[in-house]
Amino acid sequence: MKKVLIVDDEAQMRNLIRIYLQSAGYSVEEAVDGMDALHAIDRSRPHVVILDIMMPGMDGFETCARIRDKDPEIPVLMLTARTSIEDKVSGLSQGADDYLTKPFDGRELVARVQALIRRAHLDETSELRFDNIGLVIDMTRRTVVAGTKHISLTPKEFELMLLLARHPGRTFSREEILERIWSNDYEGETRTVDSHVKNIREKLRDAGLEPSPVKTVWGIGYKFEVES
Repeated sequence: MKKVLIVDDEAQMRNLIRIYLQSAGYSVEEAVDGMDALHAIDRSRPHVVILDIMMPGMDGFETCARIRDKDPEIPVLMLTARTSIEDKVSGLSQGADDYLTKPFDGRELVARVQALIRRAHLDETSELRFDNIGLVIDMTRRTVVAGTKHISLTPKEFELMLLLARHPGRTFSREEILERIWSNDYEGETRTVDSHVKNIREKLRDAGLEPSPVKTVWGIGYKFEVES
């Protein structure tokens, strides 16, 4: 049974989310604030964290960043009543995988959680396949094939494409991409991300893969999205 950690200071909201998730077959653990959430993750690693932004003390942004420090692979769904694009950008920049605004439909919440768990399971395989566009990314051999054509990517280009492809539909800001791919090895402008994305797109196009699955999210960054 998959476990979901709900982090919200409002008991009524925690109860509502718990009912939705338990009815869908999930095991649920609750935390009342950021520190409580970090302790819960130490005790028992959840499959997904549902994290409210507006909490007293340590807010959701800081809590998300500290969760990422503990375990970069736990999917985090930000849940908030705030709808501004700045809040969404802030949440994604801190490492959130998805973002849902209150009030929400319980069916959508469950669907988002299911999608995050499916994406996380990609980490357990050595190969990512997107059969409808003929794209295969081999994480062991570090190769990319489109149809029958091998695509020659530099190490950083491969890491960037793999980061996006492992989280389809999830938008990464340029700053987060720099932090994850270049870490402390690079101190400069985010335009280097744009340059690497441009190179990836050109190589995919040369292999006959167009439109590119690497999409621009204007004002935020990039995401991997395969059209049906």
